[in-house]
Amino acid sequence: MNNEKTYKTMVQVGAGDLVLGIVVLVTGIVAGTLMIVNGARLLKRKSDLMF
Repeated sequence: MNNEKTYKTMVQVGAGDLVLGIVVLVTGIVAGTLMIVNGARLLKRKSDLMF
């Protein structure tokens, strides 16, 4: 009985860690993409921004 509780707890923790890892990965990819897009916009308008 005790082993079954331990196993279920470990499965839940493992699933939660997997979900958290996927969320962090997707957030990182989205943030990186937005940074690249915004950097490209700045480079495109570089001549307008120069004093």
